[in-house]
Amino acid sequence: MHAGDLLSKRAELTPDREALLELATSRRFTYAELNARANRAANWLRDYGVGLGDRVALLAHNSVLFVDLLYGCGKIGAVFTPLNWRLAAAELRYIVNDCTPCFLIFGPEFEAVLAELRGHIQVEHVVSEHLGEAAMAKRPSTEPPRPVDLNGESPHCILYTSGTTGKPKGAIIPHRQLLWNAINTVISWELTAVDVAPIFTPMFHSGGLFVFLTPLFYVGGRVVMAREFDAEESLRVMEREGCTVVLGVPTLFQVWLKTAILPKIDFSRMRWFISGGAPCPLSLLAAWRQATGCVFRQGYGLTEVGPNCFTMSDEESVRKAGSVGKPIFHSQMRLVDGNGRDVPMGETGELIIRGPHVCAGYLNNPQATAESLRDGWFYTGDMARQDADGYFTIAGRFKDMIISGGENVYAAEVEAIFLAHPAVAECALIGQPDETWGEVGLMVTVLAAGQTATEEELQEFCRQRLARYKVPRRVIFTDALPYSPYGKVMKAELKQRYLVIE
Repeated sequence: MHAGDLLSKRAELTPDREALLELATSRRFTYAELNARANRAANWLRDYGVGLGDRVALLAHNSVLFVDLLYGCGKIGAVFTPLNWRLAAAELRYIVNDCTPCFLIFGPEFEAVLAELRGHIQVEHVVSEHLGEAAMAKRPSTEPPRPVDLNGESPHCILYTSGTTGKPKGAIIPHRQLLWNAINTVISWELTAVDVAPIFTPMFHSGGLFVFLTPLFYVGGRVVMAREFDAEESLRVMEREGCTVVLGVPTLFQVWLKTAILPKIDFSRMRWFISGGAPCPLSLLAAWRQATGCVFRQGYGLTEVGPNCFTMSDEESVRKAGSVGKPIFHSQMRLVDGNGRDVPMGETGELIIRGPHVCAGYLNNPQATAESLRDGWFYTGDMARQDADGYFTIAGRFKDMIISGGENVYAAEVEAIFLAHPAVAECALIGQPDETWGEVGLMVTVLAAGQTATEEELQEFCRQRLARYKVPRRVIFTDALPYSPYGKVMKAELKQRYLVIE
């Protein structure tokens, strides 16, 4: 079975069951209607010669078009490549030139970004979201022929993640990974056809695409899709649509806690909330349970191994608060030291994962692939420990990054931009705890001799070259950075010296 079959088979089994509500337009779609749309998208792309292995990029806010292209591409063996609309044009240029799509479909909000990109990218077909949907609607809704060579190892998506060297990496998501993510999630999280889940997170992320969308379509549940996030309206949606399971990053739960209407929302149909994307403070877990009376779990996942890697029961979410639970059903996990040897129970080691839900590597990056995939195991770069009962707790990040509002911010990327400023001689990015965003960047900076610069000037310099969430919230100036005997900046010392919890 390939990924396109997930929707085709569900449409065959329960054609008239509601599958999706698109909040921005109030349109409701049955499984039969969604499958017909995906077939039209596939047939439209085939008319332009798009086939096995060809990339189709999308730069747009959440809409049913993501579903059309995810499954439409899957049916003909094309590779769906959603683009992060939070990135600056220069960052998008690198990604587009790396994945070389033959199609790039963009939403109306991104015409100015496309204008910046033109002349710097080579894409045969650049089409607006409106024109693309109109063209698809004219194509037949019959199932397209399946490519002979399409199989479980064929790439279905390329999802870009930030790299520790500053260059994004395109994780290759094969068809089998989508299928096994769905199977693992349905089994381990005990999802059923009566479950309803909203999507408030951007669908260029694996969280938006795969946490609930694919598993719920697999089991025959219902998805409520928001185009953009509004704190109060999203809570009303949960109540109105009878949502039973909800994913959010810690930042969203912080925002919801501050709304005036939270105590008025009826959560009687809610089975559980789950936080992912970044570590969730124990204080937030407790505050949310007290405010809503609902089960609140903490999850863990990565683009490369799927966003759903652990599971826990309702009772365990309280008894083992702070833990992410036990590994999902079809998965193996180990904690190893720097030499790849298993660490003793209770000690911290790097989390490595093996199973059919692991990606095929990185596009055009054999070095990163070889570093991350070794003997069938994916080395996550995250540190964790396992207790005597088998529960895992994420202890920190081996790789040098911070997570701000659920978004990965790699220090090397931001430091490279600062060092491009003529007034900056040295710099080091560390994460400062923040009540709303989890972490925000704090850049410790050494100015070049005879040069001057202000915090605001350097932030603006960075803002013009990177996504806004990557711009350090604070810039501190110092005379020198502390270095180890091996020539590495000692960031632990910087944290002790400069961190201020606001």
